[in-house]
Amino acid sequence: MNRVVMALSGGMDSTSLLLRMLAQGGEVTCISYDYGQKHVIELERASTNVDYLRSKGYKVEHVVADLSSAMSLFDSTLTDSERSVPEGHYEEEQMKQTVVPNRNAIFTSILYGYALSVSAKENVDVSVTLGVHSGDHVIYPDCRPEFYDELMRAFKTGNWGSERVTVNLPYVDGDKESILRDALISCDSLGLDFDTVFRNTNTSYNPDEFGRSSGKTGADVERILAFHAIGRKDPVEYVDDWNTVLDHAIETERQHEAIL
Repeated sequence: MNRVVMALSGGMDSTSLLLRMLAQGGEVTCISYDYGQKHVIELERASTNVDYLRSKGYKVEHVVADLSSAMSLFDSTLTDSERSVPEGHYEEEQMKQTVVPNRNAIFTSILYGYALSVSAKENVDVSVTLGVHSGDHVIYPDCRPEFYDELMRAFKTGNWGSERVTVNLPYVDGDKESILRDALISCDSLGLDFDTVFRNTNTSYNPDEFGRSSGKTGADVERILAFHAIGRKDPVEYVDDWNTVLDHAIETERQHEAIL
């Protein structure tokens, strides 16, 4: 049995990862986190996609963990209602304001604890699987492979039964373009509609009250450029039309490269 416990944020990376795990025949439990994020609509999108997958005959367990009280103690523009999420290129210095301190350590710790529990109850080996990728390494140190090497070493030291739990980071050397190309392959294998799946995702850190992506945060820009690179229009709804948000993303990338 290919038993998987993974994080599902509702964004394009973790959604692609879920497709990949299903295409590989995994029995998957997804854990999503409500940590007081402004873009909490991502949890609604995650649930919508799980419902879509179930309607196509795929068994997916989905749990939402409420961490909003604990993580309200942390400093980040993603959780502070008094501060605006910065706009610009996803590798620029101001994007460090979107870091939530120790977020991935907390998320992965919960995944690992759940994986240990599943392993003991079901008598199976379990893979803790995350969709971190190289595009995040500059701004988010908790997306780097060396971080996970150290984290898993600590988990193995501090737990019984850890020999039956492994970590899987299939996208860690890739980027959003390669992730989308992988999702296209998975959708074809699973008989799913790519646009339906990705319409039910959210990447923007500052969607409006209707859930439309702004197209201007670093996460937006990175996503838009990835869809452009694979020759597809992003099916998610933006505040502006596709050509407008694409032109803005291309210009943001051009300005960033000019500074380097």
